[in-house]
Amino acid sequence: MGIAREDAIDIFAYALKASRVELAIESRIRFDGESMEVDGHRYALRQFERCVLIALGKAASTMTLAFLRQAGKAAERFEGVVVAPEPFDAPSWRLQVFHGGHPSPNIGSVQAAEAILRILAKLTERDLVVFLISGGGSSLVEQFLDIGTPLEVIAATHKALVESGAPIAAINAVRKHLSAVKGGRLAAAAAPAEQLTILVSDVPPGELDALSSGPTMPDRSTADDVYRIAEEYGLVQRLPATVAAHLKARSLRETPKPGETVFARSRWSVLLDSSTLGAAAARRAAELGWHVVTDDTCDDWSANRAAEYLVDRVQALRRVHSKVCLLSAGEVTVAVPSSATGKGGRNQQFALLACELIAGHPITVLSAGSDGVDGNSPAAGGIVDGETLARAAREGYRVDRALAAFDSHSLFVLLGDAITTGRTGNNLRDLRMLLAP
Repeated sequence: MGIAREDAIDIFAYALKASRVELAIESRIRFDGESMEVDGHRYALRQFERCVLIALGKAASTMTLAFLRQAGKAAERFEGVVVAPEPFDAPSWRLQVFHGGHPSPNIGSVQAAEAILRILAKLTERDLVVFLISGGGSSLVEQFLDIGTPLEVIAATHKALVESGAPIAAINAVRKHLSAVKGGRLAAAAAPAEQLTILVSDVPPGELDALSSGPTMPDRSTADDVYRIAEEYGLVQRLPATVAAHLKARSLRETPKPGETVFARSRWSVLLDSSTLGAAAARRAAELGWHVVTDDTCDDWSANRAAEYLVDRVQALRRVHSKVCLLSAGEVTVAVPSSATGKGGRNQQFALLACELIAGHPITVLSAGSDGVDGNSPAAGGIVDGETLARAAREGYRVDRALAAFDSHSLFVLLGDAITTGRTGNNLRDLRMLLAP
């Protein structure tokens, strides 16, 4: 199991490095003097009176620095706003930088939204705006359509939605219809300017309007969807009174939809997504001599169900092939009660659930997040094998206790099995791997 463990860590580290934002920008965005080319589409910067850069999300600082470095002298043309979850020094006096809140909006989130809308409102058809969007923007940038809504109401709304038990797609539908910056409304604010959105995606393929609640994307959800969701999940009783009043009165304003004129001059380019991370991991695993199988079927499943499925799958594969590496990108879900006080996240919880299923078997399981953060812990994830269950018992902290307390990180620290990378400045969802020699 030692070699499998070393290889698992090697594969994850390689996947992170190969999926770096800087590398993707270098290969996909070209600057030639006053021209910019992205995926074959050319922008002659000198034809625009203003060039605006708006970056928001967990990878905002990384994307901004890489974009400006690639732009070279043309970087001087760009003004705008950068909103990141960590303090970030402005790389140019022409860029305003805000420290937004995540997972809950803060005053920086509201100030950032005001600054972005103020800039976009002044744009004309003679201007260009480049949006750099990554995951996490739903809370990092926020302003409600009801101008002047206090921050405490905005934060309470986000909290109530997250704790409602509704799936993320339903939560996003509600957010979009309350917000002045979500569900295509930044695109509407920027129209009729030329628009390019460059995306680092932490959502499933085909669901780009969910990324940071789709600030520049046509919205597929409707106000009627929101009213149905509100009834199904009892949102009127959960949300602040001023917000609930709109649901009761059915007075929500509709979001911009596919085909509307606000998107007539918009283009979107996916720079990186979870498939990039998975493909890089597959390359490295093959180089190390593993028989690689990729199975993303359990994307967005519960951690329990995903653990059972993937362990069964790798055991079945092992009966046919030797040295199997099963890869699965995407995310799993964990229902954490509000009373839980432990540290951890979905990746470490998944790994502990898997270790109960592989106890005594020569299987190694690693699960970690590409952003370097797993839940409320400082780790990206954890690694387990067939001996983890027994090791935990010998250390006096049984796996079942850690799972019940949602305290997976404490156990991983005790065992020395936490995967800690620090914040990566990227966010391509999670990677799970199961290795059976």
